[in-house]
Amino acid sequence: MQQSNSSLVNFFIDAFKQIARDRIVPEIEVKLYPYAGLHHTIRLRSGRVYVRLSDIFKNAPANVQRALAFILVSKMLARKAPEVHERVYREYAFSPEILRASDLARRQRGRKRTSTVRGRVYDLDRMFQKLNRHYFDGGITRPALTWSLRKTRRILGHHDAAHDMIVISKTLDSTEIPEWFVEFILFHEMLHIKHPARLIKGRRYYHTNAFRAEEQRFPYYEEAQELLDHLAYQHHFLRARAA
Repeated sequence: MQQSNSSLVNFFIDAFKQIARDRIVPEIEVKLYPYAGLHHTIRLRSGRVYVRLSDIFKNAPANVQRALAFILVSKMLARKAPEVHERVYREYAFSPEILRASDLARRQRGRKRTSTVRGRVYDLDRMFQKLNRHYFDGGITRPALTWSLRKTRRILGHHDAAHDMIVISKTLDSTEIPEWFVEFILFHEMLHIKHPARLIKGRRYYHTNAFRAEEQRFPYYEEAQELLDHLAYQHHFLRARAA
């Protein structure tokens, strides 16, 4: 971890003055931190602002540092950041060099806790081999496969490119969930391997037209969408009742 950088602090002071003109600028501390990726935080505690920036950001140009200051201060004050700053930051953060550095940091620093490939009901390895033969002509190199450690309802599947891993929610490892639906979720994550995210005008697009077209080849595609909507509604209903 590195100590506060005066030029970075000045960017945040300037951002605070321009965004909250009617408020006194609080004391601000800015430090670079070895996050597992391009991650930044800003918090207000006891009248003091604490900013932690990814150390991947340490060599960013001054205009990018200033843009990030405006974005984070706007977030803290629940304001919308000026589009010009959003654009400047996105162009830098999604440049090939920074994306590579971020992925490398995630691999080296990030901890990926795994469960098991064989669940109580379904075997992800068997499903992967079946889907790979049928839809990809065996062309997908097997990533690490695992059920999630906890039952998650909001995210049913996730492909982590940095760790070359597919995680499927433990919620689906149930006799109440049809096998074809688990296969669809795994198929979707395998498509992320075949169709990596594309960088278009400073944004990462994960579900391209080619991705969506191929996803619709799945024979139970429509049924899967209906079940996804049902599960999403059920999750929202349960959360509403819990609240």
